[in-house]
Amino acid sequence: MVETVPASRKLQLEDAAELLQNAGKLIVMKGKKVSEFDKPSGNEEAANAMLGPTGNLRAPTIDTGSTLLVGFNESVYADIFGN
Repeated sequence: MVETVPASRKLQLEDAAELLQNAGKLIVMKGKKVSEFDKPSGNEEAANAMLGPTGNLRAPTIDTGSTLLVGFNESVYADIFGN
């Protein structure tokens, strides 16, 4: 199922923590910096890593089923999506 959330709806810490509940792995990309968290549910550091400087969830955010991707890094996306 694909869910698109408009940019006008600001997702914050509570939303990030909710997304982590079913994630087996979290990859947060901020430019060249890539952080990985295994079994991130309940991990406050992981939830905070998903937020940008304004306290809102970074974009793009993609849930692949077992892995949650937050932010963008071309090489990480190529590894995961095979492009």
